[in-house]
Amino acid sequence: MKPEILEKIQQETADWAYLDELPAEMYGLALSKRYKEVGDTFELFSYTNEAKHLALVTYYHQETKEYKLKIRRGLTEFCLMEFITASFGEYEQHLRKNLESAVHDLAIYNPDAISYVTKAMKIPEWDYKGILPEELEGYKLFINPTQMVRVLNGSYIVFDYSDFEIESNFIIYYNEFRSEFFGEARIRNIPEMNYTFDSKSLLELEDKLKAHLVDRLREVRQRASQ
Repeated sequence: MKPEILEKIQQETADWAYLDELPAEMYGLALSKRYKEVGDTFELFSYTNEAKHLALVTYYHQETKEYKLKIRRGLTEFCLMEFITASFGEYEQHLRKNLESAVHDLAIYNPDAISYVTKAMKIPEWDYKGILPEELEGYKLFINPTQMVRVLNGSYIVFDYSDFEIESNFIIYYNEFRSEFFGEARIRNIPEMNYTFDSKSLLELEDKLKAHLVDRLREVRQRASQ
């Protein structure tokens, strides 16, 4: 970070009384007071459960000049829009109001986070087990369709096959604005879109998964191992 920005953030967050009010653990995630520079960010504190590959991190982002909060679920990471602000005072207010619910929804499936439009697709009722076993080609089913995860821009993770040792996964998303399923892989943590699985219905998606899922998982592993 630029020295002048780092100094500003350190001054704003010095002797932050709110940190001392935070519980040491929430919903199985442990508090860590970070206060460290990471790339072009300055991390403040986090709640994490490494065994479950879950993390919530508060930080200042030099590029946008804003305080933010990001969620990490497996290899997927995104910011929660309701916490983004340039004001440190407003940031604390957002944390006081919304932090506990954010940790809760990270640790515990919340069906209320799924919109009415997406619920109408009946994805959680999908009989997927004949197509998506708990382990496939060395990947584990980290997220399954009964516990969809809301991310950004109207998209939900329907399922996620992950191999954390090679930092690679394959995800099927559903986007409620486009009413469409689509696939994305991470290969050594680098995202890569793939249009093979684009589908307008669960039935169409099933057919494409049966035809192409195993090959795609094998391809991701091969490329991650190169």
